[in-house]
Amino acid sequence: MIVETEIVGPLRTVLLNRQEKRNALNGEMLSLLEEAFSHPPGPEERLTVIRAAGPVFCAGLDLSDHTVTTNPIELMLHKIETYPLPVVAIVQGDAIAGGNELALHCDLVIASSAARFGMSLAQIGLVPSWFLIKKLLEVAGPVITRRILLLGDPLPARTFFELGLISHIAEPDDLETAAAAVIDRLSANAPLSLRAMKALIVREMTFRDGIAHDDLDRFVELVNNSADAKEGMAARLARRPARFEGR
Repeated sequence: MIVETEIVGPLRTVLLNRQEKRNALNGEMLSLLEEAFSHPPGPEERLTVIRAAGPVFCAGLDLSDHTVTTNPIELMLHKIETYPLPVVAIVQGDAIAGGNELALHCDLVIASSAARFGMSLAQIGLVPSWFLIKKLLEVAGPVITRRILLLGDPLPARTFFELGLISHIAEPDDLETAAAAVIDRLSANAPLSLRAMKALIVREMTFRDGIAHDDLDRFVELVNNSADAKEGMAARLARRPARFEGR
């Protein structure tokens, strides 16, 4: 199973298990992740953890799966962001593009200092949607969002931590101990308080949703269907430099 869900006491764990593809998100994974966060938590549950098998947390979208579109990604991330209980990402390795967004849509991120975060879309001729950039602006602010998006180079987890984009960082050998401490702390807190606080945070962070952006959605679609985008994705899959022509 490429997405596995297990519930033990107060903890629900959702595991990305497609490590031979660096846990890159294909259509099936997006559907299974959405399903995992579509049902109300049980009365004993206090939090959900998202983690990944293998050395990479998530390398983003599977560029070889041409069925993947923006809508399923946004729907899945919205389900995680609005889930009634706290969602914690344990990031043991690189979280790039869609993997970066997956982590940042969680309430808390506990990362190994060996991990890297970033959005490399400009390097392959793509652009994230309004919904995805909104999340970066919420957690990073405009200056760091520009650095992440316009340059496209991954940044060390420690840089993300120092900039306030993720909540916890640990040395690789201490990651599980650090994660267990956060899980224990959340499990001990008042469940109604956690639910109410989560609901308040989500509601108060939706103010950008009302800004008109239909024209930008059309611009994003134009770019993501451009010849440059096709060239960029082909070059990335072939592991060669892209030859962009601005069309």
